[in-house]
Amino acid sequence: MAINIPATVYRDSTPPDLTEEQEKLKKDLYDKIPARRKKFIDKIGYENWDPFPKPNDPMEIRRDVSKRTSQELFREYFQTRPKDEVQSNAYRQAVLELAIGIIGRDEKYLGFFDFAVWYYHLLQQEGYVEENAAQEKEQ
Repeated sequence: MAINIPATVYRDSTPPDLTEEQEKLKKDLYDKIPARRKKFIDKIGYENWDPFPKPNDPMEIRRDVSKRTSQELFREYFQTRPKDEVQSNAYRQAVLELAIGIIGRDEKYLGFFDFAVWYYHLLQQEGYVEENAAQEKEQ
């Protein structure tokens, strides 16, 4: 019975290409491994087992068009808020979640953002929000 092992078992999806010295070290390591651990190696195949994996690439830090991370946007947003204004944990969590969603280009959060911008402009057009008052509040 052949076992189909997914390519995700290998870090870069390719079997290792080892030197003679690494092959000898690999054999020595295999001989010293307990039988229980050898089961896993035998399942993926000794020839596919890489005891010397390459390190993973560093995590990509996502940024928006202004080159800010979600944490930077979160921090800057709250720095613009009045110091005496109290926000609940739910409010702060929502701001962070929205920042992460927008930078990650998540459709759900892009929808929230687009609707909020549209609604703000609608209120401006109908005279519920004055443009000058909004600009003064930002400064």
